[in-house]
Amino acid sequence: MGLGEMSKDVTMKMIKLLTIAILGGTMVIWIMMPTSTYKKIWLTSMRAKLGKTTTFGKPGVNLLVYMFPTILLAFLGCIYLHLKKQTSVDQFHSGLERKKRDKFVALRKPMLVKGPLGIVTVTEVIFLTMFMTLLLWSLTNYFYYTFVTMITPQSAAVHRDNIWEARLNSIAVRLGLAGDICLAFLFYPVARGSSLLAAVGLTSESSIKYHIWLGHLVMTLFTCHGLCYVIYWISTNQVYQMLEWDRTAISNIAGEIALVAGLVMWATTIPAIRRRFFEVFFYTHYLYIVFMLFFVFHVGISHSLISLPGFYIFMVDRFLRFLQSRNNVKLVSARVLPCDTVELSFSKNPMLMYSPTSILFVNIPSISKLQWHPFTITSSSKLEPEKLSVMIKGQGKWSTKLYQMLSSPDQIDRLTVSIEGPYGPCSTDFLRHDSLVMVSGGSGITPFISIIRDLIYLSSTSTCQIPKMTLICAFKNSADLSMLDLILPISGEMVSSFLDIQIKAFVTRETELTHNRNIIKPLCFKPYVSDQPISPILGPNSWLCLATILSSSFVIFLIIIGIITRYHIYPIDQGLNKYTSAYKSIIYLLAISVSVVATSSIAVLCNKKKYNYTKNNQAVEGLSPLVTESSPQQLLSQSTSIHYGERPNLNKLLVGLRGSSVGVLVCGPRKMRQEVAKICSFRSPKNLQFECISFSW
Repeated sequence: MGLGEMSKDVTMKMIKLLTIAILGGTMVIWIMMPTSTYKKIWLTSMRAKLGKTTTFGKPGVNLLVYMFPTILLAFLGCIYLHLKKQTSVDQFHSGLERKKRDKFVALRKPMLVKGPLGIVTVTEVIFLTMFMTLLLWSLTNYFYYTFVTMITPQSAAVHRDNIWEARLNSIAVRLGLAGDICLAFLFYPVARGSSLLAAVGLTSESSIKYHIWLGHLVMTLFTCHGLCYVIYWISTNQVYQMLEWDRTAISNIAGEIALVAGLVMWATTIPAIRRRFFEVFFYTHYLYIVFMLFFVFHVGISHSLISLPGFYIFMVDRFLRFLQSRNNVKLVSARVLPCDTVELSFSKNPMLMYSPTSILFVNIPSISKLQWHPFTITSSSKLEPEKLSVMIKGQGKWSTKLYQMLSSPDQIDRLTVSIEGPYGPCSTDFLRHDSLVMVSGGSGITPFISIIRDLIYLSSTSTCQIPKMTLICAFKNSADLSMLDLILPISGEMVSSFLDIQIKAFVTRETELTHNRNIIKPLCFKPYVSDQPISPILGPNSWLCLATILSSSFVIFLIIIGIITRYHIYPIDQGLNKYTSAYKSIIYLLAISVSVVATSSIAVLCNKKKYNYTKNNQAVEGLSPLVTESSPQQLLSQSTSIHYGERPNLNKLLVGLRGSSVGVLVCGPRKMRQEVAKICSFRSPKNLQFECISFSW
């Protein structure tokens, strides 16, 4: 290891230690927040020192305690990921690294397989238990304060309330405070390009379930919060309070608007509605803007800063996605398969690198201007440096219409496409396994195509030992077997040394071949001159650039707020809470928006100018009329066994697999994922290491 590598290693360790210290302090704050010690001693002391300043005023405390640590963690995460990306140490081939990972094998095994939470690993159960413990701890403290300390018959009589009415009023407040805790974490899982997710090994698709869990908790607590207040107002003849918009305190009507927006979003997440009317689910989720805006109006900017850090990270990510989606990308070719499936191939800038199992969000305005759909990338950025491909199965209205357009006898010359992404893991650890077993159902084969292609490249260019691979795929019809022809790239280059693979295909609804799987219709497009290759939105050093955006936008935000508070808000407010709460909230939200938009736009424009993304990329392979009959393709066919009229016996195929480390990956229908998870659960042999690839949109 050279001096440069040693310094990077030391820096990464220092970042880890600093991160642990910040997380520890943050956890202490969250634990102490519902206690009287925090309110009467800690918060009082901080407000005495910071809350009376003429620069930030009362919101300055929450800016320091909640906002600053989150932005700092995201910044450190970016630096850590940049250094990790730059390191030349082959961690996958390192025996020491393998030993470190093997210590935590049991924590990655499924613990819960069936139930409302889906497949949950031991690690997820531990963190879920910790979060629920925090929530219950907070509720317990709040309710103790309500029933024992604060609300007594004497105190209720002062406000001319019955004791149950006074307690109901207090419970309503405490339920809202508990909902704020869940809201504080709600937006982290949906910030697709967030360094906070990537630094702990999470991807955007694997984190969606956390967003769903938190969303249910948020809406349950906020709905109970609202219902308690409605009952209280009715019982005390204060129904007029429902239309109250207080100038400097809580705005009731703003809270009701936020709650209604949240309830509409919540209703469309019901599985039957989401699956059958995905467009309704998709469009109503834009109400998150209304929800967050009126939530801030409801509680005021000072209190909302407790929940805004995650939304700030999300805003940065969302605006970067918006900038990327403004460009039309260069669609160069397509292949139409006989199983209502198409493969789209885009021109790609060689600088853009992504890991296997990454996803790409695709928008085709001629089908829908607003809908964005995620698809797994089937190509390898290493094997195919100038091409990016996705496979799309016609299973919904949007994808079916696309298939009809491309399979129509009237061939189209071009197609306008916009994209967001790719999004995926920062790195993969498939090489640490002795063997790799991939189990798929239907179009679930797509992430495994990208894995196989990536390992094809490594087998030809690296001295690392490539794991033996077994692909177990189940299809409904024989026409679906044509998906197997996408496993190898069109060019047969670099495949000769990669043949250690077995494919076991099962056709469940037919007893014999009824379709010619080799009938694949190729299409070549003539892109517009303005269409661009898919390029990294923040350049090759994207994590470093994101760190710059996060830090500079936050500093600019603080400068703007400091100036406005000192010369506009404070002269009116005088520290006596005289300034209109809604106006102050608007000022803060505008300051955040301006800082994020300005820094992100400048960063994207500078990168586009520096790396000249508009330069056309012509070195993209063409298509042959049919699947190539090259030696690698023939050899792949020899390694394939097809079984008609039966389903794979996964228990028989997986149990008893030899090797110190057997990676078992599954992507397919829920029942298939659950069956594989049960086989690889924490009670199974240690050598079976489970990973589920699924999409919850």
